[in-house]
Amino acid sequence: MSVKVAINGYGTIGKRVADAVSKQDDMKIIGVVKTRPTSEARFALRKGYKLYVAKDGAQAFADAGMEIAGTADELFKAADIIVDCTPGKKKDGSGTTGEDYLRVYRELGKKALFQGGEKHKLTGLSFNSTANYADSLGKEYARVVSCNTTGLCRTLYPLHQEFGIENVMAVMIRRAADPYDSKTGPINAIEPEVKVPSHHGPDAQSCMPGLNIQSMAVKVPTTLMHMHQLAVKLKKPATTADVLKVWEASPRVIFVSTKDGVKSTAQVMEIAKDLGRERADLFEIAVWKDGVNVVGDMLYYTQAIHQESDVVPENVDCIRALCNLEKDGKKSQAKTDKAMGIVKW
Repeated sequence: MSVKVAINGYGTIGKRVADAVSKQDDMKIIGVVKTRPTSEARFALRKGYKLYVAKDGAQAFADAGMEIAGTADELFKAADIIVDCTPGKKKDGSGTTGEDYLRVYRELGKKALFQGGEKHKLTGLSFNSTANYADSLGKEYARVVSCNTTGLCRTLYPLHQEFGIENVMAVMIRRAADPYDSKTGPINAIEPEVKVPSHHGPDAQSCMPGLNIQSMAVKVPTTLMHMHQLAVKLKKPATTADVLKVWEASPRVIFVSTKDGVKSTAQVMEIAKDLGRERADLFEIAVWKDGVNVVGDMLYYTQAIHQESDVVPENVDCIRALCNLEKDGKKSQAKTDKAMGIVKW
């Protein structure tokens, strides 16, 4: 069975999800939606994706010399599932919300998954491949959690399974913008998120109910990655070696080390380039191996999150879960990772 997938929004996440889905043998892209004839739309056509637009947007694409296959509604009707990667409302209040699109998908009777920029309440179901894959089996709608929440769940859930977690204190050191984004201009400041806890902790709880986690966040002048520093109180005794062994067996978690010259997110991203990844994507969560330390019942560690790509394999797994293509989350992860070239190293 090959599930027909529509991508609504071919931007930072949408274009990456489209490429990832195209590598799978149990699903296929039947089209992508763009609102404006941008360079991304041109690249979509170059990659062989059929381009669909809003009913009133056809002329702009024609003027730009771009061939369209039809309207977004036509694409949605032909799809088995829609991956919503739309940016939502702009600061001026214009644009279409997740609630708006959810109504459209419901009226068409189509399954859909949304991204972490939406609130948990939109679907009432948040998805992470490692923590709660089975919860989404056969469901109509789900939300793939954000890049930061994905990173938290990838490393915390295996620890919770193996040792139990009494408490987590997590500090999010967030990039100010994506590398392509110049709207905000140069930034020369560190901006605290004064709301405590930050939304990251409660969001992790949407995939790991009962997790006792507190989170804080600051925004820093970089575009490369996010960084997390965590202090975790474990319920069962563990050594540093025990923790490393758990993560060695965990999918989509890799180790880096300052001893190898990887002293910052800049070197982590260089690894992604050296791996030959398209767009220099790092789908894995990078944990500093020499920064993992257990003192008594406290575990301390630091990890880096590539905000543009770590949720991409999660989207593929979520499609598989919603469409009942694979009931076992670990098997889905293995299938996705093999197709995408995500390996332990």
